[in-house]
Amino acid sequence: MFTIEVKKLTKKFNEITAINNINLGIEKGRIVGIIGPDAAGKTTLLRLIIGLLHPTSGNIFVNGINIFRNPKSIKEKIGYMPQHFSLYGDLSVSENLKFFARLYGVNKKVFQSRKKELIEFSGLGPFENWLARNLSGGMQKKLALACNLFHSPEILLLDEPTTGVDPISRKELWSLLSKLNNQGTTIVLTTPYMDEAQKCHQVGLMFEGKILDFNSPESITREIKDEVIELRTECPLREKLLSQLPFLKNMYHFGETLHLVFMPGKGAEYITKEFLEKQGIIPISIKIISPSFEDAFFSLVKGQ
Repeated sequence: MFTIEVKKLTKKFNEITAINNINLGIEKGRIVGIIGPDAAGKTTLLRLIIGLLHPTSGNIFVNGINIFRNPKSIKEKIGYMPQHFSLYGDLSVSENLKFFARLYGVNKKVFQSRKKELIEFSGLGPFENWLARNLSGGMQKKLALACNLFHSPEILLLDEPTTGVDPISRKELWSLLSKLNNQGTTIVLTTPYMDEAQKCHQVGLMFEGKILDFNSPESITREIKDEVIELRTECPLREKLLSQLPFLKNMYHFGETLHLVFMPGKGAEYITKEFLEKQGIIPISIKIISPSFEDAFFSLVKGQ
């Protein structure tokens, strides 16, 4: 039995279909990443799982219980951290923790010991008396995470938890998530970052309300059989010309390079030094490379 099971889930806002007939099964103790561009439906999916939104059709089960028929049944099982800062800026770190402990029904006997554990866990000790609004973005995220752990949830839903924080804070937050996962917490998070998605046990690639693929990052990458050519040049690329090449399936910038995705075995036939120079393109390097996780995502999106 899945810890979270999504069955034929659809959510419409008037004429806009935000979630389009999604089926998804998440096993206990996994870190699952939902990745996709803006407006893909990632936040809507989390809000449906937590029960903040009601679906147009379909169902969601948590530990086999239909959350729309029994919404109170998941309150103690799930913690939810929204993307935007949702704490009280005029309250201190300690006061925010106290407020959320009461919200989750944590009794006074448990509060002090649990508070101490969470402050040590999140590294908030030196900032206990700071107002939440005066914390850095990374510390605010840690506080929000700590506030959602008072009731020791089995499942943690995080909406882009590292967006807007510095690289060091991102690393620290992921360290905290790994510790929680090692303790048995199932974590479902949305992220715009490909490198974060590759840290997850499983990834759902989401686009226009659909899950295009759901598997381990390694398996998703292996599924791509296209030929990818990495092109680096000294001059502006004539992309319009390149886009008309036979057997070309996709083309996109990748850092300082251009990735050209061809049908298997077809790219090297066309992308040669001689051909490019005839078109006024001076190549620095031309390499056939193994498809990356990013290439797999772009390929799946292009297929839609």
